[in-house]
Amino acid sequence: MSVSVTGKCRKALWETALPIFTILRFLFYLFLQNNQKQNKMKNKNDSATIEKKDFHRTITVNASAEEAFEKIAKVGDWWAKSFTGKALNPGDTFRVEFGTTWVNFKVSEAIPGKKIVWYVTDSYLPWLKDKTEWNNTKVMYEISSDGHKTVIDFTHIGLQPQIECYENCEKGWTRFATISLPRFINEGKGLPE
Repeated sequence: MSVSVTGKCRKALWETALPIFTILRFLFYLFLQNNQKQNKMKNKNDSATIEKKDFHRTITVNASAEEAFEKIAKVGDWWAKSFTGKALNPGDTFRVEFGTTWVNFKVSEAIPGKKIVWYVTDSYLPWLKDKTEWNNTKVMYEISSDGHKTVIDFTHIGLQPQIECYENCEKGWTRFATISLPRFINEGKGLPE
């Protein structure tokens, strides 16, 4: 048995279906637009959250920005007694060792009195599952001065709470960046290990 649809029936069916189809198409368009906006907002929020989760500390010292910059580069006097290389100018390389733990750095950016960035080229952290967890991270010092005091914003880019090293490394950096480094800059004697 076949059903034939007359011209009038087809026209009536089309006239009924077209507005419904148009409304559904419009609703689908709105859904896609809203979804895209939410994804953009989520991505922006995720980026901001990730940046803020990098290990960060701010310290204030009684020295000029230029003096602070130069003393940061004297790594062996405030961080690691076992320090080899140079850490002042772009392209300088250096290594710090703590027993069997070691990290190799390259100075990727240096603006005297303003900023210095160390890029981790290789590392060996024997107590971690991923013994090279610091590789491709950056240690950044942003320096600003108001004349008599200098503010140093210390950030280890890539050292975030979700990585294995964070808890131990946070304790170490807090000690060296907020106690030893300011003491070295202010008093000339840091607490390197």
